[in-house]
Amino acid sequence: MNIDWANPQVITAAFVLAFILVVGVAVYIIHRRKTTAGLRKRFGSEYDRAVQEHGSERKAETRLADRETRVDSLKIRDLTATERLRFLAEWQTVQSRFVDHPKGAVTEADELVASLLQARGYPVSSFDQRAADISVDHPGLMENYRSAHAIAVRGSEVEATTEELRTAMIHYRAIFDELVQAPSVMEHRAA
Repeated sequence: MNIDWANPQVITAAFVLAFILVVGVAVYIIHRRKTTAGLRKRFGSEYDRAVQEHGSERKAETRLADRETRVDSLKIRDLTATERLRFLAEWQTVQSRFVDHPKGAVTEADELVASLLQARGYPVSSFDQRAADISVDHPGLMENYRSAHAIAVRGSEVEATTEELRTAMIHYRAIFDELVQAPSVMEHRAA
């Protein structure tokens, strides 16, 4: 088949095809940028952590979207008034132990937050999976949660300092407060 490039119809068809291709590429680039900006805004520093962990924005974005899909399938719920009061009382007990037993109190705070998450409907799984699940609705908590958890599970060969333990308790308190008082998941996601 021989194409007559001098034919005005062939030239017009080539320009139209090139235009469609350029528009398609532009739409794709704009869509990717919006997706990236949306995920970056929603996940904050967790987005950057995912990029570093997975080696590229595209892989990180896929993983973050997978997290959203996973959490959407969970039955996350608000606490009942009774549950909320019970958790608040347990927190007061844990916090009061800090003065005499800081390491034990931090470990208990870690366990209490895990228990609170389970009561809200997050699955009991590895810390990494639990952190990934929480990051969908509470991305601002993640750096502090990871930091506090690392101190709580630190082995006896590297003892945490009192200041590190105090910082972990402050982080756990912020996490606890947000999770125990968290608005309805549907309201949170709508905002």
